[in-house]
Amino acid sequence: MATRENDLLRRKIYTVVFRSDTRSGKIFDIILLVLILLSIASVFMESVARIRNAYGPYISIAEWIFTVCFTLEYALRIYCSDKPLKYIFSFLGIIDLLAILPTYLSLLFTGTHYLIVIRAFRLLRVFRILKLNRFMSEGHILTSALKASLHKITVFVASVVTLVIIIGTLMYIIEGNDSGFTSIPVSVYWAIVTITTVGYGDISPQSPLGQFLASILMIIGYGIIAVPTGIVSVEMARATEEAKARCPACKAAIHTSRDKFCANCGIPLI
Repeated sequence: MATRENDLLRRKIYTVVFRSDTRSGKIFDIILLVLILLSIASVFMESVARIRNAYGPYISIAEWIFTVCFTLEYALRIYCSDKPLKYIFSFLGIIDLLAILPTYLSLLFTGTHYLIVIRAFRLLRVFRILKLNRFMSEGHILTSALKASLHKITVFVASVVTLVIIIGTLMYIIEGNDSGFTSIPVSVYWAIVTITTVGYGDISPQSPLGQFLASILMIIGYGIIAVPTGIVSVEMARATEEAKARCPACKAAIHTSRDKFCANCGIPLI
């Protein structure tokens, strides 16, 4: 009897904390989102010296109240989950854990409570709560495009890193200490700032040869900015077309352009 009552209690808790399609679950998640916003606001206010000096103890108490609430919520999710480890190591499970750790770590390391802003990731639940499926599907398209672009962008970044190391070393040889290029790492830093068109101006070449090399690097920088944008744009267009693809027979969505058969009715797609 006790086991049955325990299972019934777990089902009720599960409905509240995991099922946003129920009235109780939606109310719970909305309250949770409000608490997240308030906890993030408290961190922002605590970082302002004038507010911290006037209301520091109250903000600290509020942070601990929020943390205790989120800790209880995390424990309830583990308790009522059919597969606790699956939840713990899921994306949202890891975010839920990271959301409560900073306050406890602040007991050992000063300043870590500011990492509470990680709780902002938990606001992603709003898409599930408000049934914003269109935004979720767009998110899947973006994720697919980024994954497809990973290898190309990795090669591109490796090429850029090689370029800035070579040019940074050359600039160190050309300019030397007198112009602020005191070491190869400093020169590489200058090359990165220049090629990304940031241009802090804290270090600049003085010799004609150094200025010529810097000019070439600036021109290269404009072209480099366009490359990753183009890679991701192409993959975004491809992922969007795949998301729109439908089986000619049953009109079911086709998962990828590499599918040879429809997952729903089984007819050949090629």
